[in-house]
Amino acid sequence: MTKTVLVLGATGGVGGAVAEAMARNGWRVRALHRDPEAARRRAGALDGIEWIAGDAMDRDAIVAAAQGAQAIFHGLNPPKYRNWRGLAMPMLANSIEAARQSGARLLFPGNVYNYGPDAGAVVRESAPQNPRTRKGAIRVEMEAILAAASREGVRSITLRAGDYLGAGAPSSWFQTAMVKPGRPVAAVAYPGEREVGHSWAYLPDLGEAFARLADREGELGPCETFHFEGQWLERGVEIAESVRRIVGRPDLPIRRFPWPVVYLLAPAVELFRELIEMRYLWRTPLRLDNAKLVAFLGEEPHTPLDAAVRATLAGLGCLDSPTVTAPPLAKRAPTP
Repeated sequence: MTKTVLVLGATGGVGGAVAEAMARNGWRVRALHRDPEAARRRAGALDGIEWIAGDAMDRDAIVAAAQGAQAIFHGLNPPKYRNWRGLAMPMLANSIEAARQSGARLLFPGNVYNYGPDAGAVVRESAPQNPRTRKGAIRVEMEAILAAASREGVRSITLRAGDYLGAGAPSSWFQTAMVKPGRPVAAVAYPGEREVGHSWAYLPDLGEAFARLADREGELGPCETFHFEGQWLERGVEIAESVRRIVGRPDLPIRRFPWPVVYLLAPAVELFRELIEMRYLWRTPLRLDNAKLVAFLGEEPHTPLDAAVRATLAGLGCLDSPTVTAPPLAKRAPTP
């Protein structure tokens, strides 16, 4: 029998990747949006989605949309970092109630913001969570709410990942800081220390991992957490070097990110204050240990770095020849 997933946030980067992966794995995909026609146009390649009119802040709308679903993907984020806690918590509560009434498994995208430098260079799911940022503290609280809900019968899966890589991730560092969408690449602005490791999650790979976990969710406990290693780069600047290879310019300038300007304007720009809070992740290596995920799935979906960067640049309109052939997913071994 075909299973149904309700994707909340299907027009976003992770939500869109999950919707596409779930459809590819045989799920019927349902999505909620205030303007279904606009969402259908925006989603583009995501054909076959059943769009339902509704607002993520409307609990009754989410509960109704989730009826008959076996999974709910919670990909909702407040826009532009504004009123994060005031919006994120009610939206999560609505998704939990929808999962409670429908009996669906709730799928939740986590990230590295939960962890401070004390978590260690290689981080397992059980590592101490002492976030350095306001948003990280909210993320820890949200996962605690999921754990509490599991004791009342609401099952969930959290999959934590690093910075997003992919054309559909509008808040990604890659396209907001490193390159300029819609223009040929003239330089790359790298935000971190060049020799410090950094973690990226290519959205199609992350979406595929969620789909494979959802396919086997019946084998899992009521509240499970996994780490997605993704594109771990021992030398963080490797991603900028990959851009050089893709555009065929070994001499492409790799410039320092203008942190002094960000600090100067931070008092007036909330986004810049958030960026400053997260700067430690560009100074401290934090590699997510994917051993648990690999042990369960047998592999982690993984696209080679250059192929992922090429597809991202093409999707952002940064290449003269945007044609991209998606490579087959390769196996990813556990973190040593």
